[in-house]
Amino acid sequence: MSDLVSVGVLTRVFPPDLVDEVIAEAGRTEKRRRALPARAMAYFAIGMALYSEGSYEDVMAHLTDGLSWSTGWEESYVAPSKSGIFQARDRLGAEPVEALFRRVVRPLAGPDAPGAWLAGRRLVAIDGTCLDVADTHANDEFFGRAGVSKGERAAFPLARIVALAECGTHAIIDAEVGPYTTSEVALAGGLLDRLTPGMLVLADRGFAGFALWRRAAASGADLLWRIKDSSTGLRPHPVQELADGSWLAQIMAPKAERKKTGPLTVRVVDYTIEDGRDNPQTYRLFTTITDPEEASAEQLALAYAERWEIESAFDELKTHQRGPRTVLRSKSPALVLQEIWGHLCCHYAIRTLMAQTAAAGGRDPDRVSFVAALRISRRSIAHQGDFSPSPP
Repeated sequence: MSDLVSVGVLTRVFPPDLVDEVIAEAGRTEKRRRALPARAMAYFAIGMALYSEGSYEDVMAHLTDGLSWSTGWEESYVAPSKSGIFQARDRLGAEPVEALFRRVVRPLAGPDAPGAWLAGRRLVAIDGTCLDVADTHANDEFFGRAGVSKGERAAFPLARIVALAECGTHAIIDAEVGPYTTSEVALAGGLLDRLTPGMLVLADRGFAGFALWRRAAASGADLLWRIKDSSTGLRPHPVQELADGSWLAQIMAPKAERKKTGPLTVRVVDYTIEDGRDNPQTYRLFTTITDPEEASAEQLALAYAERWEIESAFDELKTHQRGPRTVLRSKSPALVLQEIWGHLCCHYAIRTLMAQTAAAGGRDPDRVSFVAALRISRRSIAHQGDFSPSPP
């Protein structure tokens, strides 16, 4: 089966040798020869995302299609049953698919990519979203549900994703997945520890807080976050007004922690938006870029608008790739997690294709159609008669 699976663009982004390596590291390599080996099932986990509306048998048929060049395989190949595929998914688990995502993903924007950079820093955004999962007792116990009006509960349990996306390409380059009962702020902690110098991290008001700000800044990345009013505990104490209208300030830890933690210096940017409507709201940003010569207040305000690109990435994954109002099919928490990491791998593979296409054509990656790329990726699986899944 490993030699029969033909997954087009997926094998280009996730090479078979690397798939085998992460499976071995997770201890999922088969001890005996099976009809559905672990490598095939790793690609199947991603293929389920590419063909999210197909049955198990449909997905497997797509993954093994287009192989007429392989002499005689049709006569010897017996399509696996739904039960066999389920058992093979269960043997694989979620860890190898998550490990595959973490080993492969990286930023995609080149140095000249539009909308990807500010002051030599790569624009990335952090935010969260939720996915409906199958209504089973196990999923309900593990993931939890949202509350709705009059004390009722939502129709389906929810899995929560907090992700880091590259603004210029919509590529999701890091993620944490957990139950709905775990807050976005709690899940974000692991992401913040993996930020790197050279990034400018955008975040909305939901992440504003002294502890989270300090943790993110300690990574060496620069920050540009929208801040709520003084009720968040991030009331800035003015230090110096700057020539571009922004100002330096100090923010303090909560009173109980001030003996252990000193104040932090931030630059504050207050601005309004003139869009022809009566919009008196003032927006406030905090940033670690303290020198206006590197990035003016106006440049920072314009750059913050790029935060919405992660919302577009979530829409691509949830509306177009998964399908609108589609509930994840897996009935157990472990397989739900496998399915979600498969969706994240699939989205990254498609976005890789789009970034390469945009670079070759001298285009902005935002101007390449995700729907068209998704359709092409599906065709690359179904018509692979001249492409071997093995590396050259």
